[in-house]
Amino acid sequence: MWVGNRCHPPKDVQLALESLFGEAVGGIQVIQYSIYVRFHWRAIATTRPDRIYLRGSGKEFFADGPLVLHEYFHVVRQWATGDLTIGRYLRECFRRGYWDNRYEIEAREFTATEIFRYRALLAQHRTSELPPGVHPIRHRSA
Repeated sequence: MWVGNRCHPPKDVQLALESLFGEAVGGIQVIQYSIYVRFHWRAIATTRPDRIYLRGSGKEFFADGPLVLHEYFHVVRQWATGDLTIGRYLRECFRRGYWDNRYEIEAREFTATEIFRYRALLAQHRTSELPPGVHPIRHRSA
């Protein structure tokens, strides 16, 4: 696992991602403290088919909604469909640079478009997991 250890998304994060992408994401391995990421210059995360490698902790990663969406987009919508390959990604980077390659642009656009929906789904799944008899605090309207 490229010297790191696997971590699992919190249940509310997994459910929100599955609602957003419309498919299961439990098979995607998230590897925290991966040495593999250090070979990718200043990256804090990198992806491969069915894997997300992190420089830091899974806890930090799963707390960063935009980063979570960005990396899961690469895995679910690009690697899994066969659109993204190492060769294609490198060609894009050499031709356009990291920031302007189409894979990064697509992931950033998806994140910008879906971040509010993701946060709403996350909140929905958090409140649905409250213990019996415990209700979320609701503000009364004036």
